[in-house]
Amino acid sequence: MRRREFIALLGGMGLLPSTARAQQALPVIGFLNIATREGYASNLAAFQEGLKESGFEEGKNVSIEYRWADGRDDRLPELAADLVRRQVAVIVANTPANLAAKKATETVPIVFTTAADPVQIGLVSNMNRPGGNVTGVTQLDAALGPKRLELAHELVPAASSIALLLNKGDPMRIEQLLKEAQEAATRMQLELHARRAHDDAELEAAFADFAQSKERVLVIGADAYFNSRSKLLADLCQRHSLPAIFEHSEFTDAGGLMSYSGNIRESYHWAGIYAGRILKGAKPADLPVQQSTTVELIVNLKTAKTLGLTVPLSLLGRADKIIE
Repeated sequence: MRRREFIALLGGMGLLPSTARAQQALPVIGFLNIATREGYASNLAAFQEGLKESGFEEGKNVSIEYRWADGRDDRLPELAADLVRRQVAVIVANTPANLAAKKATETVPIVFTTAADPVQIGLVSNMNRPGGNVTGVTQLDAALGPKRLELAHELVPAASSIALLLNKGDPMRIEQLLKEAQEAATRMQLELHARRAHDDAELEAAFADFAQSKERVLVIGADAYFNSRSKLLADLCQRHSLPAIFEHSEFTDAGGLMSYSGNIRESYHWAGIYAGRILKGAKPADLPVQQSTTVELIVNLKTAKTLGLTVPLSLLGRADKIIE
């Protein structure tokens, strides 16, 4: 009997090792992300919970190929192309990795997470009827940028100017974020001073510059790379005694002063659910883009005391969570 026929016989009799049978049958998800695995641990856990809710568990009945760009946008096209070559069943990607994935394939299903408007940045043509091979979840956090500026001013009303930190590695979004922030600053009769950074050394330099400037409150622009550096950003704020507001709770958990955003973990949970549905045969074109409806204001009162700031009662009264 030939070896191939013998193996087929063993498989049919259930005598092949379970790991060998699993490896032959497991569908593969490609997980493409601009950031680092360490910076996205909680989001990754939420994604896996969503997968499990859809009936899939990593290592049991699904395999996941991870591709982390470590903040380097230039790596995304090749990482996306590699997942396409490996014929993964679905690609899950955040911004701007999802745009690289869309350019790499028109056939492999893509589930995106994004803080931007997915229609505006060209991921889908319609939220309710995405069409094509792309669907996903948005927090629309970019639209919350002006509100973060207002909260920063409410926190330090004596400040006549506000600093804005942007990721220069995402030029498509940076201009929109800057435009919206400038309009909000003009409306509040504030000066806005934007600085750009794209790696840890540039972040260090930007904060050293902040420490010497007259802007005594900082708004950190919504960005996936910055999300992965939440702890570093919080540490830099503490080191330079700078009150700041950012997107997600990882920032305030790490000692940052305030965060205001949609719930990114909710987005990754939905991405896991959608990836599971696609593995079961659903088409991205038939899955409407989900929008996270939860918006959270978190204030780290312990950090405020360290900075010598008195948080207005109007802010504390609206906070969804206070860290003491």
